[in-house]
Amino acid sequence: MKKQLILSCLCAALLASCSVFHKHADPLAFYDLKTQRLQSSLDISKQKERLHKRNILISDASAPSWLDNTAIYYRLEFHNSAQLHRYANSRWIASPTVMLTQKMRDQIAKSTGNPVIKNNNTAKAEYILHIDLLEFTQVFETVQQSHGSIALRASLVRNGTRNLLAQNYFSVQVAAPTSDAKGAVSALSNASDELTDKLIEWMIAELPANTSH
Repeated sequence: MKKQLILSCLCAALLASCSVFHKHADPLAFYDLKTQRLQSSLDISKQKERLHKRNILISDASAPSWLDNTAIYYRLEFHNSAQLHRYANSRWIASPTVMLTQKMRDQIAKSTGNPVIKNNNTAKAEYILHIDLLEFTQVFETVQQSHGSIALRASLVRNGTRNLLAQNYFSVQVAAPTSDAKGAVSALSNASDELTDKLIEWMIAELPANTSH
């Protein structure tokens, strides 16, 4: 009887312990790369004719293996900036390459009025835009101050010939409102908006004028 009482007490203690740990475990939070602004700051009305009726294939962005997941990464610039950290209980809903590719397709189609093609099976494209994502992190200058940093390499290729028409490196940093995962999401969302505008301006400048109409 005494042994049973001791075992019962031990079981009760273990159950209580598990309950406490479960109660304090933070649930995972998932974030999307939303557009943060009401409208684009880009004014391309005078140059739309240059891109008129151009079929552009926006290929799926590529990235280093460490970025090919849903982790939200940050760096401590004031302490070993080469080391990557990830938020334990926060995730993107998809990898940065997937979210950034979709945002660029949507914004390019909206801003230029041109058909945006996902792959060559959908329709024939005149030009292909390749994106190599190099950086997509929150960077802490101090414990309380940080920014979202995005860097990529963009390449414009003439379809069919595979000739490289133009290539450029883009880098954008936007201050984070808070020093946490939510701040990272906000800063990286704003940075992706700004970067997409820069990319569209560059495409307008690099693509040859349409003389077929």
